This record gives sequence, C-alpha cells and structure tokens, in this order.
Amino acid sequence: MATGSAGRLRSLDIFRGFTIAAMVLVNNPGAPPTYAQLEHAEWHGWTFTDTIFPFFMWIVGVAMTLSTARRVERGDDKRHLLLHIVRRAAIIFLLGFLLSPFPFIDWSTIRIPGVLQRIAICYLIAGVIFLYTSARAQLLWAAGVNVLYWALMTLYPTPGCGAGSLTKDCNFARYVDSLFLSGHMWRATKFWDPEGIVSTLPAISTVLFGVLAGHMLRRWSEPGQRLKRLFGWGVALVAGAHLLALFMPINKSIWTTPFALLMAGLAMISFGAWYWVADLKGWARWFKPFEIFGMNAIVLYLMSGMVAKFMSRVKVDMDGAQVSLHGWYMKNVCLAVASPINASLLYAFSNVLVIFLIGWVMWKRGWFIKV
Repeated sequence: MATGSAGRLRSLDIFRGFTIAAMVLVNNPGAPPTYAQLEHAEWHGWTFTDTIFPFFMWIVGVAMTLSTARRVERGDDKRHLLLHIVRRAAIIFLLGFLLSPFPFIDWSTIRIPGVLQRIAICYLIAGVIFLYTSARAQLLWAAGVNVLYWALMTLYPTPGCGAGSLTKDCNFARYVDSLFLSGHMWRATKFWDPEGIVSTLPAISTVLFGVLAGHMLRRWSEPGQRLKRLFGWGVALVAGAHLLALFMPINKSIWTTPFALLMAGLAMISFGAWYWVADLKGWARWFKPFEIFGMNAIVLYLMSGMVAKFMSRVKVDMDGAQVSLHGWYMKNVCLAVASPINASLLYAFSNVLVIFLIGWVMWKRGWFIKV
C-alpha cells in the first residue's frame, strides 16, 4: 500500500473532543425524565447516545494508525512498539477498573468490565493485529471477528433458550457473562454487562475499521480523494449494516454485527464532515472547545466520573434534611429555571461546562497527559 502523510488533523482532535463532551452530557442527566436521544435504546435499535462509545473506539483506531504506521515503516523495533501498546492498554484498563467503585472499593463486587476496560482490550488486540499484519489482513480480521461473533450468538445452543435467542433475558453473551463475571457486572444489569466478554469481539472490529480509515488518510493526501473514500466507505457500511439487520438486529448492549458496521459507517461520515469543516474550510477555531476536550480526552472522561461521584456523595442541608449536592443543585438551580426534562438537560450541560473548564485550564498551562 502506498502511503502519504496525513499531517496534523485538527478535525480528529475536534471529533474526539465532541465525542467526549457528548459522553459527559449523556452520562450525567439530572433526573428523569430525559430526552429519548440522550438515553440508550432499551434493547434493539439505537439513539444518538448509542453512537458515542463506538465513535470513540473508531477514533482510537484512526489515531493508532496515524501515530504508529510511520514508525513501523521506518523500521522501529516492533517489540518496543508492542510494549508501548501493552503498557498503555494496562494503564487504561486499571484506570477504568478503579474508577467504577471509587472511592469505596469492594473487591467482592467490583465491576470487572467497563468503558475504559473495553477500550483497553480492543486497543491491545487491534494494536497487535496492526503491528503484525497488512491493511488487507486487518480488513479480514475485522470481518473474521464479526463472523465468529455471529456464529456464537446464533448457533450455540444457549441453555434455557436454545440457539439464536437475542432477547435481553436470554442470549449467548449473557450466558457467558453469567459464567465468568457473576457478581462483578454493571449494577444496573447485575446479570449481564453491556461491556461483557462476547460482545467485545465485534467491538474489536470497530477499532479495526478506524485503523483502516487511518490507512485511507495516509494513502490519499488529496482532500477530495479523502472525502470521497470516507463518505463512500461510510455509506457502504451503513447500507451493509441495514442489510444485515434483516437477519440480526442493531443492538448496542450486545454490540451486534449490524451495530458494529453501522457505527463504523456513521463514524466515517461524521469524521468526513468534521474534516471538511475544520481542515478544509479552516473553521476549526469555531470549535476550539471541542479541540480542548480532545487533547486530554481520557483524563477529562475520568474527571467527569469523579465529579459525578462527588456530586452524588457530598451531602448538604436542605429544608432540615441531608441531600446530595446533586439533588440540591437540581432543585435550587435547574428546576428553578426549567421544566423537569429541560432541568435534567441543564444539569447535564453544567457537568460539560465544569469538565470543559478543567480542560481549558490544562490547555492554557500546556498540560497534555498521554495515557
């Protein structure tokens, strides 16, 4: 494959930052009710919220290619590059593992899977594939993990429901989680995990699709060619996802194959739009807040989790009773100026603003923490 220089793409930082800002927004609603697009789909189907995590996974793949491919081509020791990938994956996994119960850790019920944990595992596996295979082989790997996932979910005779069941209460992914993660899953589900074991297979392909997009950016330096391929492949993946959805539903909770393809396609189209706006039209300065989010993405995500825990656990006096700072702010600020559903949105936006201010201070001081 011929290669070219992708250069510094401000659009990638902006897209990453927009994704993190959106993640903070949807993770921190004030209280029910909330707008439907700011919640995950109940089971089958998808919402705006369901695009955020896979978009970030796709961006991880793009960034991996742009930052590492040139080092591979100039002959850097692959063992050293592999150790870097392993070290980074271990740090990200550990941060996610400890963030969930912070500051009170109960080892008997601590959640093992999670958002950062899935990023770490998929980054590690995709990184190994990237280092030791060609772009064509990487495409085959992306297809292969989806074929394997499809076979497991549709052909394995899951106890209690047989082969092919994809209901919330009975499917192969839930069955495997119950065998290996019992007592260590997301407290909202308890009996299965949205970042569980089996659904990690197609999630790996999400990162690999980002890797392949990175190859496209390096091979074609002419902007029109880049846009043509980003939009072309994006539309093809979206169309393929809807075709496969005739046989397997789009579902984020178990990261079905049609979901993986759909999100990769939408990520390519979305990034193409950001590339046109920021790098080609020169309007990046209008999206500086997103760029600031994108420069310390993992750290700001961690900070958002800590702020949320602080707001829910710090108690203040209100009308003679002890309530959380979260509850006090909702009642005395958000609900004082907005209807319940908009008050919930206002609370979420307040979290985004707080995290942005942290990011802005880090940016002003030149603090860029590479996890």
